[in-house]
Amino acid sequence: MSFFSGLDFFITLIIAIIPAIVIGLNGKSLRYYRGFLTCIFIYLIYRNSLMELAFLTGYSAMSLGLVKLYLLSRIKMGRNKFFYASAVIITLCPLILSKLESFVGHGFFGSGSTIFGFLGLSYIFFRVIQTIIEIYDGIINEIKWYEFLEFLLFFPTLSSGPIDRSRRFSQDYSKIYTGKEYSELLSNGIVKIMWGLLYKLPLSGTAMYIMNTYMINKYDPIHIIGYAYSYGLYMFFDFAGYSDMAIGLSEMFGYHCMENFNYPYMTESVAKFWRRWHISLSQWFRDYIYIPLGGSRTKSKGRVYINMLAVWLATGIWHGAAWNFVVWGLGFFILIAFEKVTGFPDTFKSKGMKIAYRIFTLFFINFEWVIFRAKDLKTAVIYIQNMFMFQKHTISDLRTMFIIKDYFWIILFAIVLSFPVVSNLRKRFEGKEELCRIYDAVIGILVIVLFIWAITFAVVGQNNPFAYANF
Repeated sequence: MSFFSGLDFFITLIIAIIPAIVIGLNGKSLRYYRGFLTCIFIYLIYRNSLMELAFLTGYSAMSLGLVKLYLLSRIKMGRNKFFYASAVIITLCPLILSKLESFVGHGFFGSGSTIFGFLGLSYIFFRVIQTIIEIYDGIINEIKWYEFLEFLLFFPTLSSGPIDRSRRFSQDYSKIYTGKEYSELLSNGIVKIMWGLLYKLPLSGTAMYIMNTYMINKYDPIHIIGYAYSYGLYMFFDFAGYSDMAIGLSEMFGYHCMENFNYPYMTESVAKFWRRWHISLSQWFRDYIYIPLGGSRTKSKGRVYINMLAVWLATGIWHGAAWNFVVWGLGFFILIAFEKVTGFPDTFKSKGMKIAYRIFTLFFINFEWVIFRAKDLKTAVIYIQNMFMFQKHTISDLRTMFIIKDYFWIILFAIVLSFPVVSNLRKRFEGKEELCRIYDAVIGILVIVLFIWAITFAVVGQNNPFAYANF
């Protein structure tokens, strides 16, 4: 939805944050104001699509009733597998119906519409399912309707996460912070939002422009390779930017959210990439699919890979019910299984081999982005075929030269921020208080300047919807 990433959204946020700051600094509970804001923002986000708002309301009410009924049955009848499976299947049905649209090619209510298709469905689904699983495991013994609904619908994380856990969410729900405690949350939140806006607006926006420029000719290998790497930067800065803003806003409203990114492109292997990318999603699949299936502790080695396959099929289909997403998930499964069998890159003794494998890993990840981005599997196959048809293309070479000439410093800046350069420099000054203070002051001023630069992009309308709001 355009409101969720437009200038109006940021202006409304600023207005909404001011009372929260006043309440928090005075050591009062943010609970009621937070719930009020969630209702207001849900209306603003969905006000132009009353059908989606109706589906959201219906699905949330159904989920509340379902978890309450299942909790009651769990208390009275214990770990009954029939009721447990029924609750899971009922929760799954709306998501399955929504995803099926991509396979059949049309909506249930006409072109562009799906039953229970609304912004945030995939993320709400994760929260409902994990609640049911933890009720089954005996971890959750009580459900408060107002707390559960806010857990599902809390607006900073509604569209694209991070995917929170109900137990951790409950810890902060009724917590009242002292003025000093809240001021720390506030300062952390502001810094997070500043970095998030920097990632989202100039860096993600520039990467998207370069990506679209390279998409002019999908049959040119230089174009496709340039497109793959620019899309990789776009996805990182767009999604990491959103996550930072969501985490920052959550802290300003009294919640702690888990980090969702940890410099994924500095990874040593494909497996470790997914420990750094969309961390809340990776951990969710690990905790609620991989481990319940037996994880790595099964007696049969073959069963371990079946469990991994199930996770990656689920990951692919969750991102999109289309064959290119299935192939995308299978690609990661194959490489991660290969690393598990061979022990790569940990078995390498040569530093050169480890560096070479890092380069290969980055190439493979961006190769996967080509499959991920394609509108269908046929288009993905065309892209991949042409990636390896190396020919001399003067126009392509000239376009690349113009992109480098016009955007060299932004590209370089984006690449630098893809790695922990700032934090690593800070570590070099540890134990030297004076140097640390100088470094922190310089970085603080730099962040403010970059924040102002980022805001100019929103003011002039150079903005684009969040990528992960589509999943």
